[in-house]
Amino acid sequence: MSVTMMNCIEREPEALARILDEYPHTLAPLRERLAQGPVRRLLILATGSSMNAAQCAAFAFSQWAQVQIEIKEPYPFTHYERVDEATDWIIALSQSGKSHSTLAAQLKAQAAGKKVCCMTSDASSPLAREADAVLDINCGIEPVGFVTLGFSATVLNLLLVALTIGEAQGTLDAATRDSMLQSLRQLTEQLPEVIRRTDAFITRHQAVLAAAPRYVAIGYGALAGVAKEFETKFTETVRRPSSGFELEAYMHGPYLEANGEHLLLFIEDAPHPRLAALRDYMRPHVKAAFTLSAQGESSDNQLGLNFPLDHLLAPLLLIVPVQIMAYRVAALKGINLSVRIFDDFDQVLKSKI
Repeated sequence: MSVTMMNCIEREPEALARILDEYPHTLAPLRERLAQGPVRRLLILATGSSMNAAQCAAFAFSQWAQVQIEIKEPYPFTHYERVDEATDWIIALSQSGKSHSTLAAQLKAQAAGKKVCCMTSDASSPLAREADAVLDINCGIEPVGFVTLGFSATVLNLLLVALTIGEAQGTLDAATRDSMLQSLRQLTEQLPEVIRRTDAFITRHQAVLAAAPRYVAIGYGALAGVAKEFETKFTETVRRPSSGFELEAYMHGPYLEANGEHLLLFIEDAPHPRLAALRDYMRPHVKAAFTLSAQGESSDNQLGLNFPLDHLLAPLLLIVPVQIMAYRVAALKGINLSVRIFDDFDQVLKSKI
């Protein structure tokens, strides 16, 4: 029997728990880098879901490790930008390790004298072979093209990298580190309940979820990365116009397209007055305005996970309902995700090596 996207989602609790157990070993190349001197300016080269994962974890680097972080799309970096001499560490992020544009960006940085570490699930991939060091995402090769397990594993690894740098550079004390690790372990244990609650919510609202011609997710802070992955996953699977916006960015124009057929999903780790004000304003103008919240219980318009946690960890929790929604809404629309489409795309366009 073929592996489905939902099978990969259901593997996340076990896989993420294993990553937490094994990260002192898998992140050994990071400790070797830290032994050479501090990391102050980090550049992450990533595209697609890898970029969304980096956005989910970006603020952990600035808050835990006090690292100045930039996330860049590889193609414009390669063709139009210069390599910043102040950057002292570069991560080329690609779950498959086969992204043509990310490899080109990695080679450009190396030609400028920068060491590049590849974070990937495939240590034998083209990016890994050309990198100066490799960080194993440690989730194996995902057999389904619509990445879910690999996305969550990437976010978790980036959070662990930020924790490790913060501890090594003295910007994060041991008590805070231990608290975050404990919260991450509790989060992995909570994921089966998250899956159950999400399935129940989707079943209750399946008619409106299936009928929408347009989907929009809105988040803030680290949750803007979750909104962007909503855009990526819904576009790939549901195959209807889908977007993810940072909260304030949505207020600066995109709200003007809303109409009575659209579905909006507001993503929060805890009640957020600004998000609530926007949701309450938009609700009369759209078909549905749902809230995905880490706190509280589910209600008519809210999928509540009843698992309060630190904002920087919340993307790892809240991405799972987004992944399940993408899978199930596609099925509700009659899309068979096991049937490949545009099968020759990578071969013709050379987007993957």
